[in-house]
Amino acid sequence: MNKRVVITGAGVVSSLGGGIRPFMERLLAGESGIRDITTFDTLVLASHKGALLSDFNPKEIINPKNIRKMDDLSRTAVAASRLAADDARIVIDENNRDRIGIVLGTSFGATHISIMFARTLFSEGPMMLNPLHVPNTVMNAPAGHASIELGFRGFNSTINHKESSAETAVGFAFDQIVKGVADVMFAGGVDIVSPLLFEVLTRFSVLSRPSGQPEGARPYDAARNGMAAGEGAGVICLESMEHAEARGAEVYGEVSGFGMSSSPAPPTDFPTDPKGYVLAITRALDSAGLSPGEIDYISGAANGGVRLDALEAAAIAAVFGAGPDGVPVSSIKGAVGEAFGGAGGIRAAALAACLKSGVIPPTAGLSDPISPLNFVTRKTETGIKNALLCGVSSGGTFIALVFKGQ
Repeated sequence: MNKRVVITGAGVVSSLGGGIRPFMERLLAGESGIRDITTFDTLVLASHKGALLSDFNPKEIINPKNIRKMDDLSRTAVAASRLAADDARIVIDENNRDRIGIVLGTSFGATHISIMFARTLFSEGPMMLNPLHVPNTVMNAPAGHASIELGFRGFNSTINHKESSAETAVGFAFDQIVKGVADVMFAGGVDIVSPLLFEVLTRFSVLSRPSGQPEGARPYDAARNGMAAGEGAGVICLESMEHAEARGAEVYGEVSGFGMSSSPAPPTDFPTDPKGYVLAITRALDSAGLSPGEIDYISGAANGGVRLDALEAAAIAAVFGAGPDGVPVSSIKGAVGEAFGGAGGIRAAALAACLKSGVIPPTAGLSDPISPLNFVTRKTETGIKNALLCGVSSGGTFIALVFKGQ
C-alpha cells in the first residue's frame, strides 16, 4: 500500500536520564553516562564502569496497578513507551486500539529474573517459585506489558537480534504501517545490565578496561579498547502520515527507507570485510530513493570495539567517501555505552530529535580518529534533511534506516 510513515513521539530511559528533552540537553552538552558501577560489586573483575540507569523512578511514569507485575526490564521498556505516547499526545481508546501495535527489540531479555528463577527452582524447589516471575522470563514480556499499560491490542512482536535488535524492530514496525496492517506502531528496544551479564561480558574481553588507556568507550578512536556496557530503553511512535495529519500531530520526521544484509562472522565478533555493511546501506538508500550525496548525517553504531568501529568506518568510506567535507558521522555510544537492544531505540529517539532541531550530537571520547571521515566531536548546528541510522550485530548482521526531516 506504500503508506508514508512519520515519527510523532519519542521516549527515552537512559544513563543520561529519562524523557527525550532532558536526555537531549545532556547529550548535546557532551555529558557522559559512563561512570563507576555502584549497584553491584565489580572488585574481582577487570572492568568497573558502565552506563547504568540514572534518576529513573518507574512509579512516576507507569500505572501503579500494572507496575507490580513487571520486572526491571519491562518497567524500563514500558516507561519509555509511555513517554513516547505522551510525547506524541496520542489518545488510545476503543476507536483506535485495534490499529495500534508495538515491536520491541531486546538482546538478552530479563537475565536477572531468569537467574533468580533458576536459583530458586534448584535450591528450594518449584513450590517456592514466585508466580509473578514466570511471565517475565520470556523475551516478549516488555512488549506485552507495554500493550497492557497503554491499552492497545494491535500488532505485537519482539525482535531478538543481538546488538541491532531495536533497529530491526523499527524497520519491522515501519513495514507494518507501509503495508496497512497498523495506523500507529511503537518501536524500539530495551536491555538492562545484570551482575551476571556484566561478568560474562568482562570474561569475553569485550568491555573496556584500564590497561594502558583509561576505562571507557571511545568510538572511532585509535586508542579504543572495548565498549562500556550500557542499559536503558528507547521507543519512538510511528504513524502513517494520513493518521498523523488527521489528528494534527506534531511530526519529528519521516522513516523513508530500510535495508538489511549479513556477512559471515564469528558469533561473538564482527566481519572484517565491509561489503555486507555497504549492501545494507545501499539497500536503505535505494528504498528511500536517495543517493549517498543526499545524506546529511550518519548516526553510527560504533561503540569503542576494535573491529566494529573499523568495519563501520570502512563501510561509510566505501559508500560516501572520506575527507573533512564528507557526511558528518557521530556515535552517541561514547555517552550512553553499548546498551545492546536498548541502544538502537535510544539512538532512534535521539536521531528523531536531531532531525527536528538540526543539531548533531558529539562523539564522546573521540580525540584521535581512526580514519579521515568527517567525525563530529562537538555539538554541531546544521540542517538535517536526510539521516542514516546504522545498526550492527556481532555475527555479521547489518541494519540501515533512512530518517527524513520535515
